[in-house]
Amino acid sequence: MNSPHDDSPKRRVAEPVQVYLRPSEKDRLERLTAELDTTKSDVLRRGLKALELQISDPEHHPALRIIGMVSVPDGDLGIDVAREHDEYLAATEIASWSTSPQERGES
Repeated sequence: MNSPHDDSPKRRVAEPVQVYLRPSEKDRLERLTAELDTTKSDVLRRGLKALELQISDPEHHPALRIIGMVSVPDGDLGIDVAREHDEYLAATEIASWSTSPQERGES
């Protein structure tokens, strides 16, 4: 029994959750459990954390990770790349058709 002078932190009890998995998902959970040398519960907790990071952290968000993937040359193409990115990508692709692989930096 806790006394009024007991300063020890109270242990939080984890809440049980029942999850129905398809055979492929069950296999994946078991494989990850073995690979990570941990429990199924830990794998699921890590998965929740990773999913939360993916949707809430801009650096992990799939749509936001594409920012900066295209480099714009110093030359003026007469295209506002921020507004007309599709036209810019099309123009650079078409321009690449008339250059050799060596000029494009390919082997």
